Amino acid sequence: MITDVPGIRVGHATDAAALTGVTVILCDRPATCGVELRGGANDVTGLDYLDPRHLVPTVNGVVLGGGSRFGGEAIWGVLRYLEERGVGFAAGPTVVPHVPGAFLFDLNVGDGRVRPTREMGYEAAAAAAAGPVAEGNVGAGTGASVGKLHGIARAMRGGIGSASARLGDVVVGALVAVNALGDVRDPETGALLAGAREAPDGRRLIDTAQALAAGDALERFAAPEHTTIGVIATNARLGKPDASKVAALGMLGFARALSPPHTTFDGDALFALSVGDRPADLTRLGLAAADAVARAIVRGVRAATSLPHLLAARDL
Repeated sequence: MITDVPGIRVGHATDAAALTGVTVILCDRPATCGVELRGGANDVTGLDYLDPRHLVPTVNGVVLGGGSRFGGEAIWGVLRYLEERGVGFAAGPTVVPHVPGAFLFDLNVGDGRVRPTREMGYEAAAAAAAGPVAEGNVGAGTGASVGKLHGIARAMRGGIGSASARLGDVVVGALVAVNALGDVRDPETGALLAGAREAPDGRRLIDTAQALAAGDALERFAAPEHTTIGVIATNARLGKPDASKVAALGMLGFARALSPPHTTFDGDALFALSVGDRPADLTRLGLAAADAVARAIVRGVRAATSLPHLLAARDL
């Protein structure tokens, strides 16, 4: 799990009734951060201080959430939690925490009038802990769905998952909230695990990539109803450009487990956090990160549970 990386803590806040939530990844020490964005519908905030030219060299964590653009409200609760504890960039008589975030569209699964709040951000930050990470339909994965080629009626439940990989004494972990337009595949066998179904009450999966190749149109999905978002963390020493490169290589995990990834209507985002000083080859590290990302995606959908109107992989 991502918490296999020393100094990384994860907390969730979940609204199981409205089907939305927040996941907060906190760092015990300031972290160098990079990001990679793919697709055409990204919903991210706080990327300005990830630029190598920015005065602030580090971040204090990352927020993943539901609620689409409304979910950004949760970040303010995380900032309040950190400020109360004196965590942030020293600025005169105070500290200013820096926490970027990415948000997925879950407003069509539960109660779309309910979105993550500042209080939920604070709750998730207060719950952040090392050790096992809850997976499935918690936090940012609460209202996640996949396989939406033919709309939510024939989709399946997504979720949040985590995995890690090792390169000697270097650890790289991933945490991913899976809310893709496309299907989820087993990266080892290529078998479809979850995705678009043949009918609203059906249990047979169609192949979204094949359907698109055959001419099925996506124009009616112009709203940003999709997005897979995640975080990589490592105890390897990385600068900002290095972290962005590792995030870019980590995106190969999306390509291994999502079919297809990065569509015009997906807002795929992957952050990379460096919280250590171990030397590592960037290419090897990035490929290990991609492996962790792919396995995290699979774990997220396998841990999901069915709703009356949204089937989960475990019940196929």
